[in-house]
Amino acid sequence: RKGAMASRKIPLICSGHSRPVHDLQYSNVTADGFFLVSACLDGKPMLRNGTTGDWIGTFLGHKGAAWAVDIDPNAVRVATGSADYTAKIWDALTGEEKQTFTHTRIVKSVAFSKDESKLATGGQEKTVYVWDMNKADAPATKLEGHSASVKTILWKARRTSDDNPNILISGGQDNLVLVWDLRTLQAVKSINTNAPIQGMEISLDGKFLITSSGKDVCFWSSDTFELVKKYTLGGEINSASLSPDGQTFAAGGADFWAHVYDFNTGKELEVHKGHHGPVHIIRFAPDGNTFASGSEDGTIRLWQSGEPHSYGLWEENKDVNHAKPDADNV
Repeated sequence: RKGAMASRKIPLICSGHSRPVHDLQYSNVTADGFFLVSACLDGKPMLRNGTTGDWIGTFLGHKGAAWAVDIDPNAVRVATGSADYTAKIWDALTGEEKQTFTHTRIVKSVAFSKDESKLATGGQEKTVYVWDMNKADAPATKLEGHSASVKTILWKARRTSDDNPNILISGGQDNLVLVWDLRTLQAVKSINTNAPIQGMEISLDGKFLITSSGKDVCFWSSDTFELVKKYTLGGEINSASLSPDGQTFAAGGADFWAHVYDFNTGKELEVHKGHHGPVHIIRFAPDGNTFASGSEDGTIRLWQSGEPHSYGLWEENKDVNHAKPDADNV
């Protein structure tokens, strides 16, 4: 193959899930470090140490597959979306179920607002719902505009310098990204991606909205939502994530591999082989030292970013297999 050589980096393998892993989210860096949450079709979302991948706890209560997960900025609460037609809020410290929001179809995306007062959800109902977490019995605000399942939802203010709490972004299987203003309940911007949205994120530096659809990874200005860069890659892409320093991005999809590319040129820099099924989700850690990939094979793998270095469970000048290649098996 032309391009990057297969990487010899050895990942940390986070075992414990028994079905495909479809969503991952990192917390912000807190006084206690940072954390990684995962949603799996086994219906048992998990919380892990974001540096080492070590298992901390499992959230038990869903009666169906877990498709979506988010962790609030302070790593105090976790939200999940499930095939049991619910979204749930959990105490990240105790694992206790705190709130349940009932839907009529499968929930495919959940997102905490920056001030942690609202939860946005979406899925097969083709509608974006915004729930007030301080008013448990209040009906949700509805945003209607998608003609197919809502795959992913983001709050613009969560990572950008824009403190406007009213802008919400949704990506659907109808090939559309819609930018919503909660003050008018209308879409103020519509982007056609020419293929169903598989993944979406606001970059850790807040500059870009990143979409994955078909073979395309697109970087849109998070301010104007105009296209800045578009790279058409070699295969179907499910997820892409930009490094915190904005120099590289990781992407994964149908070919089972995690790829790293130069953001400025699109050149493939690394190919990470190890998963035994399609990669559904990729996220860079907030400190930029690693990125995580979740796969159809039921594992989460943590990969070092840049040159191999002493970090977490990777010990300097030692084969990581002699350090600790696997997180705790639950």
